[in-house]
Amino acid sequence: MFFYRVPAPDEAMLISGGKVRGESDAPFRVVTGRGAFVMPFFRKVRFLSLHMAEAEITETCVTKQAITLKVRAVIAFKVGNDTESIVNAGQRFLSDQRQMEELTGRIFSGHLRSIVGAMTVEEIITERQKLALEVLDASAVEMARIGLTIDSLQIQSIDDLDLGYIAALSAPHNAAVQREAKIAQARADQAAAEVAQESARRQAEFARQTSVVQAQYKAEVDKAQSEAAQAGPLAQAVAAQEVINARTELAQREAQLREQQLVAEVVKPAQAEAERVRIIAKAEAEATEIQAAAAASHDRVALDRLIIEQLPDIVREAASGLRGANVNILSGADGLGEMAAGLVGQGLAILDSVKKGLNGEDPTPHPKRDELTP
Repeated sequence: MFFYRVPAPDEAMLISGGKVRGESDAPFRVVTGRGAFVMPFFRKVRFLSLHMAEAEITETCVTKQAITLKVRAVIAFKVGNDTESIVNAGQRFLSDQRQMEELTGRIFSGHLRSIVGAMTVEEIITERQKLALEVLDASAVEMARIGLTIDSLQIQSIDDLDLGYIAALSAPHNAAVQREAKIAQARADQAAAEVAQESARRQAEFARQTSVVQAQYKAEVDKAQSEAAQAGPLAQAVAAQEVINARTELAQREAQLREQQLVAEVVKPAQAEAERVRIIAKAEAEATEIQAAAAASHDRVALDRLIIEQLPDIVREAASGLRGANVNILSGADGLGEMAAGLVGQGLAILDSVKKGLNGEDPTPHPKRDELTP
């Protein structure tokens, strides 16, 4: 509605004109956080900011030791939220609200100089929070009287104006800090060197172990390659030796077979022929003896002569039959002689039988002649 006014959240609406109900001491009505009807021509509305403001002060102060310091501080403040504070601030700053920063700075500058003058440089440096609290306590009453509240006070910096006092105070501590820093750095360097040496030692040990393992692997590989390279020639040599042994065995078998063939084809026939000749010679000798005996007896000379003359032919035919026969002589020359002797004995037995038949005797072979039969 046209006559309804509402202040912003960080503002206080001040309505002047007419009688203020319940607030007889206040020259205007304070409205915050809500709206209100304002009658035109009879009421006047003004707005007071409640937002936080900041004041920065830089003050030259003299300490208890008569040492000049330059102190820089920042104050955060605002108008109080209660009606009394708003009324006090409105009566003082409504026409020019920028004066709040200037006035606040002046108030804090005076209290800062007063409190610093009662402290030493060492206390100011080491107890900044104490300094700030004492300044706040000293200015709290004055700030409340003008309707302002302090949110915070921060001491930004303290400077001795190049006198070197603060630097001298910090020198022992700085030297100790630097000494500790150097000691810590030396320890760190020593620890780093030890770690580096340990790392180098481990790397060297690992490299040595790696070299040993690689050498072992290389030796095994070289051995395997050498064995593989020798395996072919060795296998060839073994195969060649086996071939030579097989050929030697074959030659020996062939020689044995040839020897057996020679024995069967040459030696045995020669032995048989020699035995045949011996038998024939023996038969001829016996025939000669028979002829001599027949001539001496003058008995049936003609018949005996005929038989005697036929006896070599009989033996020769028997020998010829033996030579043409495929006979295996198991006992060599002795067996061959026994066979020939048997043939001769049989021939003599036949001759004896013929003689006895002619003489009218029993043709049964005589035991003594039978002994010649093998």
